[in-house]
Amino acid sequence: MFNEMMRAEIWLQETLESQLGIEDLAQRLGYSSSQVRRRFRQSFGMSPGAYRDMLRLEKAARLLVHTPHDIGQIAERCGYRNHSAFSRAFQRRYRRSPRDYRRAERLHLRKAGPAADRAFPVELRRTPPREAVVTRLYTPSTAIDAPSEWRQHLDGNDMLPNRLGEATPIAILHDQPLASDMPRTDLGVQVAHGTTIDMALPLPFRLIELPARRCACVTIGDMEQLPGAMHFLVGHSLPRRGEHLNGEAARLLHTPAGLELQLPLLESDDATA
Repeated sequence: MFNEMMRAEIWLQETLESQLGIEDLAQRLGYSSSQVRRRFRQSFGMSPGAYRDMLRLEKAARLLVHTPHDIGQIAERCGYRNHSAFSRAFQRRYRRSPRDYRRAERLHLRKAGPAADRAFPVELRRTPPREAVVTRLYTPSTAIDAPSEWRQHLDGNDMLPNRLGEATPIAILHDQPLASDMPRTDLGVQVAHGTTIDMALPLPFRLIELPARRCACVTIGDMEQLPGAMHFLVGHSLPRRGEHLNGEAARLLHTPAGLELQLPLLESDDATA
């Protein structure tokens, strides 16, 4: 049953901008709306609606701090059709208006940036489109083990096709650079497009698209350096370059050179939209 509620949780995350309701989710899962509400609450401690509201406001907080979009645009991108309703919901959760939150958090980043423990070489480049076969962990990204042990978390890994055995391990970090009340990390392997076209993936794995993106890329030696590298990027390096995050989850790849942190950036036309 938990695998089905994991599917429900992922669906809620992936449909934040839409107006689809719990009835649509229930139809997708083959249950009644009341069954979905009850079982979701048993798994996650809150109703699906409250969970979606939490994710929408956390996304809004990230966009307020890290993008130049105006508050109306951000409200719409987070599934709110009414600016006033968004502002009231945001005020209830964060005890500040969206405008005051943006101002305070950006000031905090500017003050904290120069105090970053160390500088990291940063490369801005466009990553090619890829796919990833992942499973979801409800674990903070900072609690993930060393990359050599990542595969131990891939429940059912012995059921995955052998050709994925040498693929690049990847972690999708949904709680970076702002923490989440519901930590989520997708852990798996990155593959080229078409690699999985004839594969039957066992539960709880799923295939996700990783579109081509402009990214700020930093190589770190181990997981302990992740918070420092994130702090350096968002508080120092990217603001100085006039770059903005696009609000998508950070990617962490285990490459031969080490752990590469990739933060997706706004395209130039998005920054001026």
